[in-house]
Amino acid sequence: MLLFLPRVQTGVMTELSERTKANMDVVLEETCRQLPHGGDHDSRRFIAERLIEAARSGHSTLGELGIIARHALAELAAKRS
Repeated sequence: MLLFLPRVQTGVMTELSERTKANMDVVLEETCRQLPHGGDHDSRRFIAERLIEAARSGHSTLGELGIIARHALAELAAKRS
């Protein structure tokens, strides 16, 4: 499960919508299925952090988040090789 904290931006509290959070959970689980044993904690956290950054930047659809997650997965693979 992801941890979502409100973000302070120019004095205004912003929070991710429930739909965005659900989309992030779905994308994280789908992406981590590609990792051995569903991914270790550090790998899952790396992908989740990328998803949170993307969502806070306004990317909230399954398609957008899926692209972000695949890029993060590719970045992980590149770091390990």
